[in-house]
Amino acid sequence: MDHPFVTVPLQRRSAAARPGRPLQGGLATLAAALAAASLCQAAWAADKPAAKKAAPVTAEQMQQLIERLQQLEQRNAELEQQVKGLAAQQAARPTLAAPAPAAAGTTTTAASGTGTPAGGEWGQQRLVALEQQVKALVRPVQADADEGLSVEASLVAVGQQVGSKGSDSGQSQGRLNYRGDVEVGIPLGTLRSFGDARFSGFGHLRFGQGSGVSLRPTHTATVNSVPFEAGSGSDETYAIVAQAWGQLEWDLGAGRFNDLPSNRVELNLGKIDIFGFFDQNAVAGDEGAQFLNNVFVHNPLLDSGGDIAADAYGFAPGLRVAYIDEGEDRGWGWGASLGVFGSGGGANFSAAPRRPLVIGQVEFSPKQINGEPRGTYRFYAWTNGQTTDLSGESAQRHSGYGLSIDQKIGREWNLFVRWGQRTSGDGAFDKALTFGFEHGGRAWGRGSDAVGLAAGFVRTSSEWARATALDPNLVGFAADGNEQILEAYYRWKLSDHLELTPDLQWIRRAGGDGDAPAFMAVGLRAAVGF
Repeated sequence: MDHPFVTVPLQRRSAAARPGRPLQGGLATLAAALAAASLCQAAWAADKPAAKKAAPVTAEQMQQLIERLQQLEQRNAELEQQVKGLAAQQAARPTLAAPAPAAAGTTTTAASGTGTPAGGEWGQQRLVALEQQVKALVRPVQADADEGLSVEASLVAVGQQVGSKGSDSGQSQGRLNYRGDVEVGIPLGTLRSFGDARFSGFGHLRFGQGSGVSLRPTHTATVNSVPFEAGSGSDETYAIVAQAWGQLEWDLGAGRFNDLPSNRVELNLGKIDIFGFFDQNAVAGDEGAQFLNNVFVHNPLLDSGGDIAADAYGFAPGLRVAYIDEGEDRGWGWGASLGVFGSGGGANFSAAPRRPLVIGQVEFSPKQINGEPRGTYRFYAWTNGQTTDLSGESAQRHSGYGLSIDQKIGREWNLFVRWGQRTSGDGAFDKALTFGFEHGGRAWGRGSDAVGLAAGFVRTSSEWARATALDPNLVGFAADGNEQILEAYYRWKLSDHLELTPDLQWIRRAGGDGDAPAFMAVGLRAAVGF
């Protein structure tokens, strides 16, 4: 008996079932064959009176069957990609543990088309194992980065000339000097007994030769902050241990984007450069690359004014503790720090560290979208019981406060402002305002170069004005009003390691002397860094 022909609708193969993938193509062929056989059997059974009549398979049921098989094809393709990825990972690092076998009877095969495909659980286990492997691969990389020793070295040389109007001898004067620095940082592991604190050490050796030009009496102290030489003078040169301190750091959260540090508590103890942790400024704080005049490098009251009372080289033993909140979710961070440092005889270890310098600072930093600061606003206050009066012979406590701001505007503008005021104690000046900018050279095709300009006003104190008026021989004039300073430089980057910087300074009313002629200091700085 003839049987009616059955037409099976053809389906366009999906991307997962294209030629070159025999498993998926075989499933599609099998689906069509099963459908044809089923319909033929139903038609044949309808012609036999003794047989039980079978329910015909509709076109809708056939479509559902084919769609189900296509889903299985897609799933098998995904699992195959996972297997290839796992195989590549295992070949590179053959430590991946095999997933535990599934319990017997809990899964069915993908070809059956019923229940949960066996490959589903197997693929999920493989995925979990892969995630564990990725985490294992990340941890050693971080540990290796923390274990590295960092060494930085620099050599800075300055040649400077000042005219007869500005020198202490009344004659034109020129000087050449150099200074070298070697800084070493080393991670020292994790201290489990101290709350898993990360322990690191820092050492700084400094050497140099030659002094700067000698000026007539001024508030600025020096137009060149680079010179460094031992107490025996320019005939000898040797290195000193400028800094040697340790740091404990407690992380208070997970790491941030771009490997930026998280919220943390820091503790530093040892011989320290105070200005490395207080009164910092990204635009005016490095005499080796930015402004040379001392009033622009640090707060004049602390440095030129002597209120830190550090040793002869500007360092002191001490302790600093800080809390830093990076403000990842706010768009701005903040921090607070407190330092206690030896001063006077306590700074050079010649006396007990009594009546130390105590300084506290609060800072705020607006952040860019990548988490890096666009500027920092710092406010600090200090008190020191080892400072002296105007004569320099009697101890007198000095106290004061300051403000240090640096702010980036656009891509090239970097602005700064500093303010300092002494609130107790006597000195030659008691207030200082400095401000200026550094501008990158991208506008004239020299993106690595920069030009800087700064202005400063240092006000003579009423105590010093009274003393110089009463004793004309003290400095040879009656001091009053503001000393005014301008400085400009152009930093020319010749290579990744070499920079040349012409520098020009202009000083008016030096030391608060209204009759003093204005004078200029011209210099050239060469810096090599590694």
